[in-house]
Amino acid sequence: MDEILGQLGGLLLGSVPTIIFIVLLFAIYSAVLHKPLVKVLAERHNRTEGAIEKAHADIAQAEARTADYEQRLREARMTVFKSQEARRQLALQARAAAVAEARARAQGQVEKARAAIEQDKIAAQTGLQAESGKLAAAIIRTVLQPATPSPAGGD
Repeated sequence: MDEILGQLGGLLLGSVPTIIFIVLLFAIYSAVLHKPLVKVLAERHNRTEGAIEKAHADIAQAEARTADYEQRLREARMTVFKSQEARRQLALQARAAAVAEARARAQGQVEKARAAIEQDKIAAQTGLQAESGKLAAAIIRTVLQPATPSPAGGD
């Protein structure tokens, strides 16, 4: 057993320079490669996160602009609809006025036509009364005229 322990001691003594070399290599690796790499990765992560946050901020800003644009578009449409409604109301009022004027003119023409018909009726009645008077007088004369003997009658 002493022999094994002696060999182990020799191996251990022989491995000390290797252990020192590995520790030194680890320290150099950490100082030269690992720390700068971690720093670059952290910076990259921060930049990526910053870019993502900036992208989110840009998206939020774009959505706000879109909402503002849509609101202004709705207001513009409402303005257009209101002006169209006002023009439509004016057109309806103008149409109603034109219809009322046409109705009044037509009513005036109807009244004139009725007056003319009434005058024609009165003139016709006057003419008929005069004619009926003449016819009545002629009938009375014919009826009241003495009868004349007819030559073929035999008296």
